[in-house]
Amino acid sequence: MREAGSERRAVFLDRDGVLTVEGGAYVTRPDALHLLPGAAEAVARLTAAGWPVIVITNQAGVGRGYLSLEELEAVHARLRAEIETAGGRLTAIYACPHCPEEGCDCRKPRPGLLRQAAADLGLDLCASYMVGDSPRDIAAGHAVGCRTILVLTGHTRQYDPATFPPPHPDFVFADLAAAADWLCRQSQE
Repeated sequence: MREAGSERRAVFLDRDGVLTVEGGAYVTRPDALHLLPGAAEAVARLTAAGWPVIVITNQAGVGRGYLSLEELEAVHARLRAEIETAGGRLTAIYACPHCPEEGCDCRKPRPGLLRQAAADLGLDLCASYMVGDSPRDIAAGHAVGCRTILVLTGHTRQYDPATFPPPHPDFVFADLAAAADWLCRQSQE
C-alpha cells in the first residue's frame, strides 16, 4: 500500500497547439517545427518542479504518407533539443501514426497512448494532468481519470462551456506557461 502523496504523477502534453505552433499543415521536417513563445521555458519549470513531462500526440501525417516514422523522430529530436536548451526535459514522446479512419485505440480522443505511457513509466493517471488545446485532448484525459487543462493557443482560442463539447476541461489557461506556473504551485502544496 502506498503512502499518501507517494503516487507517481505526470504532466501529459499535446504537441501541436500546446508546445508548438498549430499551423494546419503537417510538420514534416525538423526546421518546420516552431515552439510557441514560452513553451520550452514552461517545460523547464515543470522539470525543475519534479514533474515527468510526456508528449501525447496524434500524427496522422505518417499514416497519410507525408512523413516516415524516422522523419517524425527527427522532428521530435529537434523538439527535445529546443526544450533541453531551455533547461527542460521530455520524459517520453508517444505518437499515434494512424489516420482517423483506422479506428486505433492510440489516437486521441481514445486513451491508448495515455494508458501505454502509464504502464511503461509506472504512472498514476488519476494523479496526473492532461494539457491540450482541443476537445479530443480533454476527452482522452477524462477517459483515464486525469485532471484536464485546456490551453487557448491552438485549436481552441476561446473557451465557452456552452459550445465546447463535453467533457469539459477541469481548468483553462491562456497558454502552457500559465498552466505550468499553476502546476508548479500545486506541486509545492
